[in-house]
Amino acid sequence: MIISLRRGLRFIRFIVFFAALVYLFYHVLDLFNGWVSPVDQYQMPTGNAVKVFQETVWPSNGEGRPTMAERLRLFYWYGE
Repeated sequence: MIISLRRGLRFIRFIVFFAALVYLFYHVLDLFNGWVSPVDQYQMPTGNAVKVFQETVWPSNGEGRPTMAERLRLFYWYGE
């Protein structure tokens, strides 16, 4: 079996070049991700924005708490 030195060096150069491009591509995508994603996605909204989810603390005895059927009816009624 004949192993060509020139072919081996060309293959090593290709692998190094490919790894450098993958590394560069990864960092470009990471930079883009930092630009697109919000700084703190759980912060309180400002301006005209409204925080949609608000946890309701129900009394422990169950009075005033909607039943599962009522919650399901409201879910389908509002289309959420």
